[in-house]
Amino acid sequence: MDDWVMKHVSVFSTAVLALCYCYFISSRLPKGFFRLISLIPIFYLFTILPLFLPFPSVYLTSNFAFFFTWLANFKLLLFAFGQGPLSSARASNSLHIFIASASLPIRTKPDNNPPSSQLSSKPTKKLPILNNLGAEVLASAILIGVFIHYKEKFHPKLILIGYCCLLFLLLDCLMAASSFLVRALVGLELEPPSDEPYLSSSLQEFWGKRWNLTVTNILRETVYKPVRSASAALLGKELAPLPAVLASFVVSGLMHELLLWYAIRVKPSWEQMSFFVFHGICVVLEFGIKKALNRRWSLPWFVSGPLTVGFVVLTSFWLFFPPWIRNRLDVIVLEEFRSLGVFVHNAIMTFPIW
Repeated sequence: MDDWVMKHVSVFSTAVLALCYCYFISSRLPKGFFRLISLIPIFYLFTILPLFLPFPSVYLTSNFAFFFTWLANFKLLLFAFGQGPLSSARASNSLHIFIASASLPIRTKPDNNPPSSQLSSKPTKKLPILNNLGAEVLASAILIGVFIHYKEKFHPKLILIGYCCLLFLLLDCLMAASSFLVRALVGLELEPPSDEPYLSSSLQEFWGKRWNLTVTNILRETVYKPVRSASAALLGKELAPLPAVLASFVVSGLMHELLLWYAIRVKPSWEQMSFFVFHGICVVLEFGIKKALNRRWSLPWFVSGPLTVGFVVLTSFWLFFPPWIRNRLDVIVLEEFRSLGVFVHNAIMTFPIW
């Protein structure tokens, strides 16, 4: 156990020290070529660091890779050219804000945004159980407990539906907890990590405006905008977004395959890549159909909403979850949560107050 903890502390400390280098050294170099060159060792470091975490340690390894190999590397790529959250005035003037912005899945508000108290708040439509972090943690714990003790009693398709719910809850808890931590310790004004994806009425809305907006935003800045700008010269402004959308989904698919490889260390099956490419093609087709109809006709939300969410769920059964289940990653993750629950229970029961 001590060796397990020390490995995690060592890897996370190395990542923080690397971000200190970016703040004190790379930020002093002129943006562009020289800053990019100075960051190449960090890109490489963040790519290999997940391999030094204990194996198998699926949940922590995949989250570390998500934080640093994906998000931090992409944010640093923007930083190399004086763009993105790490180039904001707040991050440039504060080491702890720079590290928090680089290493956590958060979206900081632009420097010129007014305080949240001055913004008009739109009414939320969230389901009661999804109104706050505590409720989501409780719902996640209940689902995990049900899967650990009664999984064999459920139909496989019902289990997959439960995995979809658990994936959303765990991801939202991770993002919300990161935002809560940053607000409490740093006082940053943050954008919400997602916007009720279960209310989406189209694939464009699901992927572009509601689901995992932290990733959506970073892909928009690092992939979508450059590809759209390059495509405009060849295809014109009207068609330029189409290859940009496809490129964003391809990059997302590649990164998901990489995260999965860190977790299982076996040859990729490319099913997750296929899932995102397929959805990219569907978004492009949806865009074309809407344009052909010139928005003169559309399905009511109570029809388009379930169709959209149902399509995402069913295609995840087909392509997203199979490599996880085939390699028993779902079993490993549930066992990791069970071990965490036992550890927390024992720690509480041995606390001196009892």
